[in-house]
Amino acid sequence: MESKKPIDIVERTNSYDKDHCWQYDIRLNNLEDDLKEADISPEKLGSMSVSDFVFKPLTTKEEKDQAKDFILRHEWLGNLSQYTTHWFGAFYHNPDTSLFGKDVMAGVILMNMPNAFSKMLGENTKDLERLISRGACISWSPKNLASKFMMWSIQWMVKNTQYRLFTAYSDPTAKELGTIYQSCNFYYVGQNSGTTTRYINPYTGKVVSDRFFRQRSAYKKYAKELNIEWQKNWCSSTGMLWDNVPDEIETKLRSHSKQKQSESKRIDFPSKHKYAYVQGRTKAETKKLRKQFEEKNKTHSYPKERGK
Repeated sequence: MESKKPIDIVERTNSYDKDHCWQYDIRLNNLEDDLKEADISPEKLGSMSVSDFVFKPLTTKEEKDQAKDFILRHEWLGNLSQYTTHWFGAFYHNPDTSLFGKDVMAGVILMNMPNAFSKMLGENTKDLERLISRGACISWSPKNLASKFMMWSIQWMVKNTQYRLFTAYSDPTAKELGTIYQSCNFYYVGQNSGTTTRYINPYTGKVVSDRFFRQRSAYKKYAKELNIEWQKNWCSSTGMLWDNVPDEIETKLRSHSKQKQSESKRIDFPSKHKYAYVQGRTKAETKKLRKQFEEKNKTHSYPKERGK
């Protein structure tokens, strides 16, 4: 099924007035079409359980492309995060399906390199931390599929990688509390995370953080506007290489960046709720890491009131 065009976050924020979170609203809106596409009858839906699903890492381009479409359709942000390092999928096998035995994608979780590493486990946290950046389950999935899928993904990471700390955010703008993280017994570390001021991208009209104005792609646009011929050695795949940029041109580009940001419309959002999960390969490692975490971080009771 063709993905629905994502709704702009500003439109969502200004027009959304329901008591439940936006993610749940997406599930309600997609349910009829999702059931039809998967050829699932009401009887089959009533007998469905988590044991009918399989979880696995997504490794092929075809699987990742399918996951991208899934996130665009089912996740509230309606976009993909940068620097995704690990992809996971949940699949349902319907023996009565008309899809010629092909399992139906029913959930996606993406894990990323964090935008900024924390020190929640000390100085070496950057070697242990991944950000759970995107996640969604299909509208007709069993109620506890999301929590089972989340914990399976974390366990896979612990077993197969060096990562032991998994951070995640829930967005009050979408009336999220982080229910999935609460059900999985994450630590809640408070609501002082994430950029509270965002901007309207002057080129696309999308909402962006202040980092946008300092990205390589933005500087390329500035150079074009200033009639500066861009040189390939001025940047790498991860950002600007200012040592290679002549001082006069660097000054012009940085000044133009500040001007673009100051001229762009600002939007204030509430800070995001931040959660963290710590897990080791053994009980002893888990106990040690969680003790470290609890000594270094203040935790709080879970939030219960939406939109705050």
